[in-house]
Amino acid sequence: MKSYRLVPMTHTPRADGTAALLAELNAEQAEAARTTQGPLLVIAGAGTGKTRTLIYRTAVLVDQGIAPERILLLTFTRRAAEEMRQRAGLLLDTRCDRVSGGTFHATCAGLLRRFGGAVGLDPAFTIMDRADAEEVVGYVRAELNLGDRSRRFPKKKALLDILSKAVNRDVAVADTVAEEYPHFLEYVGDIERVAGAYREQKRRRQLVDYDDLLTLTVQLLERHPHERERVGALFSHIMVDEYQDTNRLQARLVRLLANGHDNVMAVGDDAQSIYRFRGACFRNIMDFPREFPGTRLVKLTRNYRSTPEVLHLANRVIAGARERYEKDLTSTCGPGDVPALICAPTENMQSRFVCQRILELHEAGVPLHEVAVLFRSAYHTFDLEVELARHHLPFTKRGGLKFMETAHVKDVVAYLRVLGNPHDAISWGRVLRLHAGIGEVTAQKIFGHLEDRADPWAALLAMPAPWTERLRPLGEVLAPLARSQKPPADMAAAVIEYYTPQLKAQFDDYPKRIKDLDQVVAVAERYAALEPFLTDLALEPPEASVAGTEAEGRDDHLILSTIHSAKGLEWQAVFVIWAVDGRFPSAYAEGSDEELDEERRLMYVALTRAKRHLTITYPINVYDRATGMVLSKPSRFVAGLPAEVLEPWALADDAGPARAGGTAGRAAGADDEWGEYFNQDGGW
Repeated sequence: MKSYRLVPMTHTPRADGTAALLAELNAEQAEAARTTQGPLLVIAGAGTGKTRTLIYRTAVLVDQGIAPERILLLTFTRRAAEEMRQRAGLLLDTRCDRVSGGTFHATCAGLLRRFGGAVGLDPAFTIMDRADAEEVVGYVRAELNLGDRSRRFPKKKALLDILSKAVNRDVAVADTVAEEYPHFLEYVGDIERVAGAYREQKRRRQLVDYDDLLTLTVQLLERHPHERERVGALFSHIMVDEYQDTNRLQARLVRLLANGHDNVMAVGDDAQSIYRFRGACFRNIMDFPREFPGTRLVKLTRNYRSTPEVLHLANRVIAGARERYEKDLTSTCGPGDVPALICAPTENMQSRFVCQRILELHEAGVPLHEVAVLFRSAYHTFDLEVELARHHLPFTKRGGLKFMETAHVKDVVAYLRVLGNPHDAISWGRVLRLHAGIGEVTAQKIFGHLEDRADPWAALLAMPAPWTERLRPLGEVLAPLARSQKPPADMAAAVIEYYTPQLKAQFDDYPKRIKDLDQVVAVAERYAALEPFLTDLALEPPEASVAGTEAEGRDDHLILSTIHSAKGLEWQAVFVIWAVDGRFPSAYAEGSDEELDEERRLMYVALTRAKRHLTITYPINVYDRATGMVLSKPSRFVAGLPAEVLEPWALADDAGPARAGGTAGRAAGADDEWGEYFNQDGGW
């Protein structure tokens, strides 16, 4: 039988041309789309139609006779570039399909295939993925004899992270180690040796990693004028999406590609520059007018997503940034509720309030998938995940593993499980294998020895050779705990203190993981005995609410997300939890104005994800492993704002479910039914 394939039909060109295209945009968008010559910086606030503006400008350029192949659209995902080309084609005709576009890395790869001989590349060079690059770094590490067990030298994954961050931030390896990995400062010299040997291995074998695609293209254009002219002749117009997320190398690349014409349109939002940890440079968007003299500045401020009340709060928060492009977002939506700031006595009350409010929103007709809980760091949600499981609320978590899926949390829970049940072979196996020189077979032998004894704790303190020296410290920690009546939080704290050296030996990013373990202690504080704590984790683990709960269809689940993973998304209702100074902004940002400003921008991104309902919560009593329970204060980004912008409420009573949304109830003219749960004066 003859086979057939579908091909796209050629669109009939629009007879009405550019004027009709521009008529479909608002005034700000139209100004950006019609500005086709010279440098243009478009500051596009959240929800203001940034992508729409890029699409229409693409169609306008093609309609005005610019060869589509000479229009370069640089994005951060291939899908974004393809979608823009397709949508521009629907506006105009299939000429837009020929617009050059893609990610920075894909564009650089294409240029290096054609012109890379000038920097020593064969056209058939191999592009390594992340796993390939780690293998080469691992090979170099071993070849330099840096993997011996006598010292804590970083593993291949951490080494590649260090080298990549140094490249993307355009800084020295030593500076990257000092800033991001201070626990490896003593090895700076050896890390630099790895960097040099890694570069040599790639050169000899014609290997290129993702970072090389940028660095080698920049070298090609900076050091070889003839190739720079040839590449410059390829493109007459360049458009860059999400310019605030570019790193230093990408900004240099844009400057070089535009050599000779400066027809560059950069679109982005300084207020949403939040990826410094990935190498993004806030200065790129701020310094664009200096890099491109004569830049025309257009601001998109008409927001099509959020209510005026949500935007009033977001505008006030970002106004506190030290450096920014001045703009206030205005809403095209009808009025809504004033955002609420909820002060909870404890983390668990915060979690229960969020669950109860989600249920109320769902009852009022808001689908679960239109509700998001956003947070600064992944470890902030452990207590909430447990509470969601109890309320049978299905969720998907974005931005890191679910708490109980992380290896270090599983390790600590295994220690606690053997305290609760010394016959638990699985947990014993995990605990024993954490000790140097003990593998699967040896762990089974040791457990067999303990299981045969009437008092396994006494046996652990008197292990026969060759296990005596390795396991006596374990016995000295576990035996007293097993025989005591200490509360679970104290047991967890003691186990974590013992486990911390093992954590440091396993994970190069252990400083971040220690914060997760603080949350284990915080949750254990809610229990008087170990058995119910472990039972809750076993019967209602946080991840069970995803796999085992059917709500109103498999796709109807709420979203838990780090704010970094939520950028570009939107929901009807948003909860921002843990708005506590020291958590958000992070304590790590203290002492750095630059980092505090990025934390403020992160809060702005969180707030502008909300369409109608916005609630910010914080617990007043926060567990800190070093000092115990400490009195906390709300995030400096939202503290002290007037009630007409952010209405403060305090959870006043732990009896019964709290009725959230007081502001919403009053705005609708409803009675204040829930005064017993909330006080506006901040007391409870």
